[in-house]
Amino acid sequence: MNARVAQAADLETAVEILTLAFTDDPVWGRTLRNPGGQPEEMADFWRLWVQGALRYPWVWVWNEGEATSVWIPPGGTEMSAEQEKEFGRLATSRLGEGRAAYLAQVMAAFDATHPHSEPHYYLSLLATHPAHRGRGVGMALLADNLARIDREGMPAYLESSNPANDHRYERLGFKPVGKFELPENGAAITTMWRGARIA
Repeated sequence: MNARVAQAADLETAVEILTLAFTDDPVWGRTLRNPGGQPEEMADFWRLWVQGALRYPWVWVWNEGEATSVWIPPGGTEMSAEQEKEFGRLATSRLGEGRAAYLAQVMAAFDATHPHSEPHYYLSLLATHPAHRGRGVGMALLADNLARIDREGMPAYLESSNPANDHRYERLGFKPVGKFELPENGAAITTMWRGARIA
C-alpha cells in the first residue's frame, strides 16, 4: 500500500473520487451543483481543478484509487489563468448567473483567508472513495504526503470544510489558526496550519 504521483491517466480516477466523496460536503456538495442536482454535476468542476494541479507533481493517488490528494506547491496556483476563465464559464452555464455569482463569492472567501506571508504547501483537496471510507486510507495518504513535505522542511496549510475532519488533521500536526463563515448557507470553515519540521 503506497502513495504515487498521479499522471494524466489518473485524471478520471481523481475526478470520480472527488465527485463521490464531496457529494454531501457542507460546502462543495451545495456549491458546485444546483439544489436537488445529482453529484455527477460536480465532475466537470473537479476535472478543471485537478487538471490545474496536475501542472505540478503534487497530485497523489493511494494505490489503485482508494484516495486522492491535491496539493499546490509553494508559489503555485490552483489553476492557470485560462483554466480560471473556463471555470467561470462552466459555473455560469451549469449553475446560472445567480449561483455562479455565489460560487465566486465562496472562492473569494477562501482566497481572502489564505496566508501569503510564508511559502508553504497547500492541501487544496483530500478525498477518499466512499467504498474505502473508514479504513484510514485518506489519512495514510496525507501522512505520506506530509513526510515528503517534512523532508523539504516546509510548512503546510489547509481549509477544513467539514468539522468532523478537524481532529484527524490535528492528529497529523495541523493546528486551527482561524475560522470564517460562508455567505448564504453559513458553513464554517476552519483554517489549519502545520509548521515546518525537520524530517
